[in-house]
Amino acid sequence: MREIGHFIGGKQVPGKSGRTADVFQPMTGEVIAKVALASKGELREAVENAKAAQPAWAATNPQRRARVMMKFLELIAKEMDSLAELLAREHGKTIPDAKGDIQRGVEVVEFACGIPHLLKGEFTEGAGPGIDMYSIRQPLGVVAGITPFNFPAMIPMWKFAPAIACGNAFILKPSERDPGVPMRLAELMIEAGLPAGILNVVNGDKEVVDAILDDPDVKAVGFVGSSPIAQYVYSRATAHGKRAHCFGGAKNHMIIMPDADMDQAVDALIGAGYGSAGERCMAVSVAVPVGKATADALMDKLVPRVESLKVGPSTDLSADYGPLVTKAHLDKVRGYVDLGVQEGAKLVVDGRNFKMQGYENGFYMGGCLFDEVQPTMRIYKEEIFGPVLSVVRAKDYNDALRLPSEHEYGNGVAIYTRDGDAARDFASQVNVGMVGINVPIPVPLAYYTFGGWKASGFGDLNQHGPDAVRFYTKTKTVTSRWPSGIKEGAEFSIPTMK
Repeated sequence: MREIGHFIGGKQVPGKSGRTADVFQPMTGEVIAKVALASKGELREAVENAKAAQPAWAATNPQRRARVMMKFLELIAKEMDSLAELLAREHGKTIPDAKGDIQRGVEVVEFACGIPHLLKGEFTEGAGPGIDMYSIRQPLGVVAGITPFNFPAMIPMWKFAPAIACGNAFILKPSERDPGVPMRLAELMIEAGLPAGILNVVNGDKEVVDAILDDPDVKAVGFVGSSPIAQYVYSRATAHGKRAHCFGGAKNHMIIMPDADMDQAVDALIGAGYGSAGERCMAVSVAVPVGKATADALMDKLVPRVESLKVGPSTDLSADYGPLVTKAHLDKVRGYVDLGVQEGAKLVVDGRNFKMQGYENGFYMGGCLFDEVQPTMRIYKEEIFGPVLSVVRAKDYNDALRLPSEHEYGNGVAIYTRDGDAARDFASQVNVGMVGINVPIPVPLAYYTFGGWKASGFGDLNQHGPDAVRFYTKTKTVTSRWPSGIKEGAEFSIPTMK
């Protein structure tokens, strides 16, 4: 059986702790690998490697650092098929979906290739008598990222690409559920010319997470996962004086106005609600039709589409989505459907007992659709993270606007309408961090920034885009004056521009 260790000092190394976790193949339910769970000592070894390598990397000019990123892009393009196959095998998403996961990470690497421009500071000549002022951005040193199972390629690249381009060394702690792709990405970075020690991958569980949060040489931590853990990571990291941006759960609403193109709205709900088996922080999990007529029309079209969803193994290119990541997660999602029935929601489509012929031990679940869900129900309040869509009927526009605005989570939201005034008002008023207008999954492109509000995000800066450069650097401002023509003598008052 394949054994997965860590990537430290530019090479794969075996685990030393003696503790391991099973890595499953979700489409069959088989254990396909054992991944090492690092000890505090192994984390410290990675940090020391990173700390030793970082000064020389920071001294490497930004253009040369960008060339490493460009070469990395070439290598990923060559290995796209094998990376997608590995990702699908460990995570369960379909091959096309796995390629999309990789591509969205690649786009942030492309953004990081512009680091020579992004790191430029500011300069003012003659800020005072004989005085010039300028600012420069410098790397923090050793930084870390703790990433989730649902995007094992995209989110690691969202984290390490801008951090490394800025001149930092990086410690990546990926999910222990699907560690294969992050390990391979680290190998490709070395092949692209990255010095050993600049990117280290340490696999593990809470023990290594706490070690990262407590290590005095780790200056910043980025996290993506559930909201309770995001808040824990943020609190513990900042208590140790680290920078932290931590992104948590979501309950993304899609508002369907009476004038919406209903076929377009249903297509959007099917793709955004059930793609990747709903295991996306930007998945639409709540549909909000406005008015009874809109709701009835929506359900008439939506029910047969959910009933006809094609669930299949990850290798089936025609499948709409594949299995969930683990048996434990499958049981959790089924439990939420059971809960919704107990709470009184109307289960219109029930996919709990779906079995995949020939893959009876895989972690499959059919699409589930609830109608008449109430905001007081737990299935509305909590993130399910599976192929479950809840319909909450709104009596009017203001009722629909209130639902996502008052929800605990504030990651993403969408509105489907032909009315420009309504769309503009909604985008301005809704209390959510990312808004789509006739776009169901409003994930910003790499040169904008990604991040939710309320319990979906902790920290002042978001992921990728300009915020990533701000997060992974510190600003130094220099005030310079040269002695020629300057009157000598001590000055005791604070300098001013008067």
